[in-house]
Amino acid sequence: MKKVFSRPRSLRKVPFHYCPGCGHSIIHRLVAEVIDEMGLREITIGVPPAGCAVLAYFYFDFDMGESPHGRGTALATGLKRALPDRLVFTYQGDGDIAAIGTAETIHTANRGENITALFINNACYGMTGGQMAPTTLLGQNTTTSPGGREGLRDGYPIRLSEMLALTDGSAYIERTAVNSPVNIRKTKKAIAKGFKVQMDGLGFSLIEIVSPCPTNWRMSSHEACQWIEKEIIQYYPLGVIKDVTKRGQGC
Repeated sequence: MKKVFSRPRSLRKVPFHYCPGCGHSIIHRLVAEVIDEMGLREITIGVPPAGCAVLAYFYFDFDMGESPHGRGTALATGLKRALPDRLVFTYQGDGDIAAIGTAETIHTANRGENITALFINNACYGMTGGQMAPTTLLGQNTTTSPGGREGLRDGYPIRLSEMLALTDGSAYIERTAVNSPVNIRKTKKAIAKGFKVQMDGLGFSLIEIVSPCPTNWRMSSHEACQWIEKEIIQYYPLGVIKDVTKRGQGC
């Protein structure tokens, strides 16, 4: 019988530590599948964050370089400049890339560094207890906004992808999600497109992936996926935000 589904070569045979229903495990598999299908495993370097995916180097079976919190794109810049023939990607949560790492991220995009950032948006600080993050929605309850986020008190949710699309150095930016089979397939295509943009030398690429965090949202896995559809993507609409390979599309 022909085997039609198996573990990607780029994923180690070890169990994930992620909570049930967490989107990181899905995204890890998508990244591994894309790298295998593109034949890039031997030249790939991943840069995990100081966040939920801090242990990603246990799961991916290719070279990894751990970065300090928020400095993923800075480390990736150095790696890519030293080894320009490599595929270099960062894997960063919303607190990592849109809070402590805001300056590094904006200037990396503005310089047009030829790397790919995977930005996981779960609307909270997932690893440290579910605190309010830059992406937390207005009215959303977290451990540090128990009455709901208020714009005038706490600031408004940041649409980082739209901000980065305004930089001249950014080449491809898309927002996807992993709350449904359809969106999971679109996410895989977006990751592949971001990696291709990098390998073609076109500049900075970023894929923002809206991902469920049932534990910190105090929801079941099913409820978390529904909440993404009903609430999160109403504020963070899915789709291509910028694509320099298609004239007239995006910014």
